[in-house]
Amino acid sequence: MSSNSVTLQSRQDSLKITEIFYSLQGEARDAGKPTVFIRLTGCPLRCVYCDSAYAFHGGEWMHIDQIMEQAAAYRTRQVCVTGGEPLAQKRCHGLLTRLCDAGFDVSLETSGAIDVSGVDPRVSRVLDIKTPDSGEQKRNLWSNLDVLTRHDQLKFVICSRQDYDWAVQEIRTRDLEQRLNILVSPAWGQQDATELAEWVLADQLQVRVQLQLHKLLWGDVPGK
Repeated sequence: MSSNSVTLQSRQDSLKITEIFYSLQGEARDAGKPTVFIRLTGCPLRCVYCDSAYAFHGGEWMHIDQIMEQAAAYRTRQVCVTGGEPLAQKRCHGLLTRLCDAGFDVSLETSGAIDVSGVDPRVSRVLDIKTPDSGEQKRNLWSNLDVLTRHDQLKFVICSRQDYDWAVQEIRTRDLEQRLNILVSPAWGQQDATELAEWVLADQLQVRVQLQLHKLLWGDVPGK
């Protein structure tokens, strides 16, 4: 990508992009599927377990037409728009709609700190509720839960037993088990996965325990 690539095109139709790459989806409902990832630059949060801090700054402007062209270069229908926090760029909504119109199966990885009600309903919103140990619990926009459907996915990254107990309380107090697809994931390098799985089984919690497949395969390599 060239910083001059959108010089002759309107910034009004452009987004700041950290990277576009092709890999296996490592998380959520489509884990294991070949996927094009579009990583937008910027994020207003600073979660302690963030594995994409390199996307907080920098990036290059790309016109939506260029983004679409790169996404179409791979023989897959799966596209994941991620960050950073992709919804921090308002034009992300237009990109999501363009991708859906082009026939892609689109997921959006979002922190849950920004209103998701305006996201194209064809997109599967993967919303990350921030636990106490994330350091960003106060940023949760709880009204987002009111607009999620079974097409969407709700994720809790667990750093400790305290995080787990907090997540269980929120899930059950808000009666989320029967209404939403819920994912619980051990924070990489902080929470033992087997231990988390045993807690879920002991509590008969109706959630999906997920591991980060891409990290099991490639470790902490950016763009994988």
